Amino acid sequence: MRLTLGHIDEYDERTATFARQLGLGSVQLHNPTNLSGTDGYWGEAELRALRERCESDGLRLEGLENVPAANFWRIQRGLPGRDEQLDNYRRTVVNMGRAGIPVLGYHFITTYVWRTRLRAAGRGGALVTAFDLADAGRGNALAAYKLTPDEPVTEPITAEQMWAHHRYFLDAVLPVAEEAGVRLALHPDDPPVDVPLGGAARIFTSPAALAEAARQAGGSPAWGLDLCVGTVSEMGGEPAVLEVVDRLGGDRISYVHFRDVRGTVPRFAECFLGEGNISPPRVLRHLRDAGFTGFVIDDHVPAMVGDRDTWADTSSEAYVSRGRAHALGYLQGVLAALDAD
Repeated sequence: MRLTLGHIDEYDERTATFARQLGLGSVQLHNPTNLSGTDGYWGEAELRALRERCESDGLRLEGLENVPAANFWRIQRGLPGRDEQLDNYRRTVVNMGRAGIPVLGYHFITTYVWRTRLRAAGRGGALVTAFDLADAGRGNALAAYKLTPDEPVTEPITAEQMWAHHRYFLDAVLPVAEEAGVRLALHPDDPPVDVPLGGAARIFTSPAALAEAARQAGGSPAWGLDLCVGTVSEMGGEPAVLEVVDRLGGDRISYVHFRDVRGTVPRFAECFLGEGNISPPRVLRHLRDAGFTGFVIDDHVPAMVGDRDTWADTSSEAYVSRGRAHALGYLQGVLAALDAD
């Protein structure tokens, strides 16, 4: 188990320097601006160049996460044109394997992550995001975020349809991923509410649903879970997080997003590590004891005094923040203590 600088939207000298100053040896990138995807997929040459650029900075590229929404939304909704998008997704997977990038995170949140406030007041006035189902009818405060599809849902999508779309995706992609040596990693639905948001049902909303996703994958070594601790904490606090680890085991968890919230659905707010629903040391110890040996990344963080924003700004200037340094330092301390045990 190792700590990685993750969820980077724009890899540049600033983010590379930030990782090195924090003593980290690897990075994970999130739909990075460094990749064009102009033909509907990521090309081998640009993927290889990105990996080599990270390595020239002394950093290993652990994996990528989330292709552009424009290349994936028909797959999620089961619409005409999804087979073309699946062809392109398979091209991305093959090219990642050839370029030596082993993990590709994905989500099946048709209308993407929802928040009802982006600048709620956290500890000491730090800015945090929040969700309240009672306010969801006013729309998604993250509607302008780059991974929120521009196309509205015109016909309601049921949970049964979403499960069928996910199986269709896995059946089409997993054999190629196995051959390419690339592992796909599913992110749970955030927020994990059992009512539609934006016209589409959410299905990966409980530990049992995540176990069902693993069953759909049929034992394929090319499928795993991106354990977003914060999202699972939204489901039911620390007991839900520990249940997911127990249900899937360390070998099925590809990597971990480590953040937390205060409260659970239908109402919660993001927060600093150590003041939310979970005990970070207990969760990390549980992962270690379950045999998890992947990487742990920082995730959403509060914006502290002098920081630019929470989610609205994805530039490297906003990313390299006091809030992120605090989260990473906290996790380094906990992992060091566990090693001392």
